[in-house]
Parts: sequence; C-alpha cells; structure tokens
Amino acid sequence: MVESESRYAFLVDTYRTERLKVMSVWSMFEDDDLPARPHRTDRRGRSVREQMVHQCLSEDMWFRTMLDIDVGARPLPETETLLEFIRQYAGDSAKRLEALGAKQEAWWEEVVPFFETRRTRAWIVVRRIAHTAHHRGQQTALARMLGRDLYSTYGPTADTGGLGQHKAPTIYAYPDEATLLEGAAAGG
Repeated sequence: MVESESRYAFLVDTYRTERLKVMSVWSMFEDDDLPARPHRTDRRGRSVREQMVHQCLSEDMWFRTMLDIDVGARPLPETETLLEFIRQYAGDSAKRLEALGAKQEAWWEEVVPFFETRRTRAWIVVRRIAHTAHHRGQQTALARMLGRDLYSTYGPTADTGGLGQHKAPTIYAYPDEATLLEGAAAGG
C-alpha cells in the first residue's frame, strides 16, 4: 500500500482501525444470531443480518458514488453467513483502504456531491466513519442483548473489567485482521 503523506493520512489510519472494529464486532455473533432483532416483533430495529447487509451496501455506495473508489466486487457475499460477511467486508474494505492511502491532498479537498449537497471528500470520509460507528454501536447493543461477551472497541467494557478510571484493561477480540479471519473461520 502506498501510504498517503498528506495531512489527511489520519483519515486513512482511522479507516484502517474502523474496518477492524466492524469485523471484530461482527465476530462476536454466531450464525444463529443473524435473524435476531432488538425486539423480535418490532421490524423497525434491524436484524444482525440486515445491519451487515446495510454496512456492505452503504459503504460500497458511498465509496463508489462519492469517493470514486470502486473495488470491482459485488458488495454482498454469495452466501450470507457470518463468516462470509466478514470475509467479504475484509476483502472489499482492504481494497478501499489501499485506494485511500494512495490519494493526494487535492483529492481529499475536492468538493463532490454528497446526497443533496456538496462536501469535500475529507468531510465525507469523516461522516462515513461516524455512520459506521453508529451502526456498530447498535450491533454492540444487540450483541449484549443476545448475551454475547463484548470485547473492547475503543476502550474497556464491562466484560473486560469495567471503567477505564478503575484501570480496566482494553481487550480486543483479535490482535489483527489475519487472526480475526482465522478465528472467525474456526467458529469464533
């Protein structure tokens, strides 16, 4: 990967860690969880599967139409299992990360369409990261409701020892992408 040396390199670094956080949260689920909703009779709350579909489709659309980065792949896995969602997102987001890392400052500063308005690409990437974090938070809450152990996303959780001010540790489910994919393939 060509690492951007622009003042926007922090956005590339942030996307690098955010994509791992998405896969890490997904890895906390099991295949049987995919149809689960926050409340089983309220269809307004997305199921685990619907959140994964939304993440894959939404990120693909934003990158293709607003950031002009097309990874040349279908955004959804052929078979919609937990492992295949993780693998699909890992592959597609790795290509996006590589493309972002090669962009120069002028690209980041270009004003392009963003839904009904226009924004810089840097602004759009910040909004994309916030959008992803919002849905990841919803999934984390759903994992908690399903009784799953929660690993750290940004810092300690109740499962990793509580609050940071009490010296609770930050414990990630996996130390890196390769280990995450191996762990997911082995059933979590």
